[in-house]
Amino acid sequence: MDKKRVAVLFGGQSSEHVVSCMSAENVISQIDQDKYNILLIGITEEGHWLKTESAQDIHTGAWRQGRTEAVIIPDAVRRSVIFRDENGYREERIDVIFPVLHGLYGEDGTVQGLFSLAGIPYVGCGVLASAVSMDKLYTKIIVDDLGIRQAAYEPVMAWEMKKDMDGVISRVEKRFSYPVFIKPSNAGSSRGVSKAENREELEAGLKEAARHDRKILVEETIVGHEVECAVLGGGTKPVAASGVGEILAAADFYDFDAKYYNAESKTVINPKLPGDAAEQVRKAACRIFNAVDGYGLSRVDFFVTDAGEVVFNEINTMPGFTAISMYPMLWEAAGISKRELTNRLLTLAFERE
Repeated sequence: MDKKRVAVLFGGQSSEHVVSCMSAENVISQIDQDKYNILLIGITEEGHWLKTESAQDIHTGAWRQGRTEAVIIPDAVRRSVIFRDENGYREERIDVIFPVLHGLYGEDGTVQGLFSLAGIPYVGCGVLASAVSMDKLYTKIIVDDLGIRQAAYEPVMAWEMKKDMDGVISRVEKRFSYPVFIKPSNAGSSRGVSKAENREELEAGLKEAARHDRKILVEETIVGHEVECAVLGGGTKPVAASGVGEILAAADFYDFDAKYYNAESKTVINPKLPGDAAEQVRKAACRIFNAVDGYGLSRVDFFVTDAGEVVFNEINTMPGFTAISMYPMLWEAAGISKRELTNRLLTLAFERE
């Protein structure tokens, strides 16, 4: 059997660049090399695309000093990548792409549009689902229409803050009591997210969120278990939901540092939740995934209150694949190994209609 060539993209220009590199190392180690030849393409934080020689180069960071440029061309007949170095140009055909990219310019529909133009199958959600799910404000509009409970929110635009910060703060204070959460509409891994207990912290949080996006959400505080559910499938394949995992954050909330750099943060697979909350989470995760036109994979996050109320938080269309990431852990607990999961995702890429 002829091997197919899979291009693994990693890095990227978002604030989740480092997480993407960590995820890529794990994905690469799980691809079945009896079926696939692996081609690695790293994207620097400045947006430079470089051919990468090995997973070890990702681990050490040496790939960023690479000298071979890479360009995926949007020619649907050629379906290939062009490499350029001091010896000139060469072209290699690609059969499938695994974009292990998180956040802006990776999980927001931009590269998915390039892959679609190029006619190359790819892992994960399409342009629409990626774009809508990346933007928390528009995700909320869709989920509102489903009638699924979610945190109440007040949208804030960066231009409003520049024009009248006091007016913005007053508007938020009329809507909510403290504490509140402030989130950039387009950012992942809790980048730019903060909790405000008073007016001064609200102003500081709004300014921090505005560093990441021009659209910002201020949300009511939901007190409860922070849980996540993995979704797999789409298209002609039934959508399946894993069990539920709970986040036990070492910090006041599960921010970027708590996720990746605080050893005290823990995850619990299939925790004890009130009533039938776990099943409600699983059903809601599939409904939301389908509503945004999801395909392949997503991780859907919720809160569960002590009274058993399920409250939607957000959906991630290319969830982390690091050694401590919930998505692969949840499927492993359901009997699907990381290797099987990775290769199922590649198979789904070829089956996209």
